[in-house]
Amino acid sequence: IRAQLLSKIENALKLNKDLPNLMVDRKFATEINIRQMAWRRIVTLAVASGISCPALSASLTYYDQYRRESLPANLVQAQRDFFGGHTFERVDREGTFHCAWTRAHKDIGDLNSRTAGEI
Repeated sequence: IRAQLLSKIENALKLNKDLPNLMVDRKFATEINIRQMAWRRIVTLAVASGISCPALSASLTYYDQYRRESLPANLVQAQRDFFGGHTFERVDREGTFHCAWTRAHKDIGDLNSRTAGEI
């Protein structure tokens, strides 16, 4: 089985020596796309049964993230800005932004004059 897989990897890299990821190779992409629903069912069943499957679930998450043009990092950026005034970027405007989420955040100050954390 390993020799067959290694042979497929070798063939993909021979076709495109600058291949950034095996998932963009036509043959690998076809195989993964055909089998992704079974992959999802296995992860779902394992999680629902309380069975740890870190490699399967993490690799499925990686597969899903790799196929997206943009990822939902906005929640993480908002949390960082809320708790530490770290700012965030927007997809509809250039620049960095900070929000005064509550009255307690109004005293964070001007972003350009901040020096906290600088060496």
